[in-house]
Amino acid sequence: MKKKLLIGAGASALLLIVFFIVRGNKANEVADVIADVKRGPFKVEIETTGELEAKNSVKILGPSQLRDFRIWNVTIQNIIDEGTVVKKGDWVATLDRSEFQNRFNEKQIELEKANSKFVQTQLDTTLTMRQSRDELINLRYGRDEKQIILDQSKFEPPATIKQNEINLEKAVRALEQAEENNKIKKKQNIEKMREVSAELRKVQNEFTSMTKVMESFNVTAPEDGMVIYEKGWDGKPIKAGSQINMWEPTVATLPDLTKMMSKTYVNEVDVRKVKAGQDVSIGLDAYPDKKLTGKVIRVANVGEQRPNSDAKVFEVAVEINGTDPTLRPSMTTSNRIIASVIDKAMFIPLECLHSQADTVTYVYKKDGINIVKQEVMVGQTNANDVVILGGLAESDRVYLSIPPGTDDDAITLLKEMNGKRKKKEQEEKPEAPAKAIPTASNH
Repeated sequence: MKKKLLIGAGASALLLIVFFIVRGNKANEVADVIADVKRGPFKVEIETTGELEAKNSVKILGPSQLRDFRIWNVTIQNIIDEGTVVKKGDWVATLDRSEFQNRFNEKQIELEKANSKFVQTQLDTTLTMRQSRDELINLRYGRDEKQIILDQSKFEPPATIKQNEINLEKAVRALEQAEENNKIKKKQNIEKMREVSAELRKVQNEFTSMTKVMESFNVTAPEDGMVIYEKGWDGKPIKAGSQINMWEPTVATLPDLTKMMSKTYVNEVDVRKVKAGQDVSIGLDAYPDKKLTGKVIRVANVGEQRPNSDAKVFEVAVEINGTDPTLRPSMTTSNRIIASVIDKAMFIPLECLHSQADTVTYVYKKDGINIVKQEVMVGQTNANDVVILGGLAESDRVYLSIPPGTDDDAITLLKEMNGKRKKKEQEEKPEAPAKAIPTASNH
């Protein structure tokens, strides 16, 4: 009998030991997912990925004058390697001139025709004016001859004298008409020469311009610097085989590496938090140990849609403080824009928040050995934490995950929030129709 009692007592003790061990393990598991409510400075940060580029740069341009000859696009045949340091006047790229060469040859033939027409018109007008001058000389001789005949006929019969006077008048009149015609012909020939001269000058100027443009198909560096490829409309760098548009004929750029900036994009949800002048912490993928600082200098007013993305984003430019010789264009940066800082705030991890029907936000709060579903009033958030405006105290502890067996527990609502909800429900509740008041006629 005593033996049985001892066996029973031993079994009970063993069960108690197992129970406490299991309970302790569960308590430890639960403790592992509990977070303390913290109080201290709270930073609202927006994390983005950006790309380094120079704040100021000199553009290496192709021949923009090609627009004057109805050439809108040109292909890059060859270009220097990106990152090459060049001096002013060094070769950078060669553009395809085949289409322009055809126009150049046509203009050369047009110039020859214009020059030939000018010479031909010059010869024609010279001959015309020479004939006109010879005619005037002959008419003057004729007039003088008629004058001599008239002078010698003063002893002749009156009829003969009259005839000689008429002949002199005809000669004088013919000379006067010839002199007027000569003036008109001179003006006419001057205008003809002016016309062909203007046409020749026009073709000559176009040919001279095309000659200069022909030389500009070999693109050279306007200043000293490091060559960085320009990016096309699709965001890809322009290289050999790419086409450049004559409305924006940039082949490459020479950045000023002493002043760098990070160009990044912020989604449309967070862009309202970003303003010029905000501090930014910057990291470099190429140098993980290097930490930089900067300031937001520009926020785009209009959003855009980036390639391979459905979300609308806004471009943000961040100027990097100081100068660092290791910085190079196109390096990838990680930016943390500090939108605002709350000196003293109470906050918990975002994982602690839960919601019911998108109207009630609550947490699982540890209350002694019990677990309470407590409604909370939340404020600003960052990538990890959320500010708590009401519902928790600094000494409280909350669960990061949903404790088992608490799904059906009631939520302890905040009085202030509950009052606001009731007021909103009353405002949204439709009014009951007014009852009909009996009148004498109804009776």
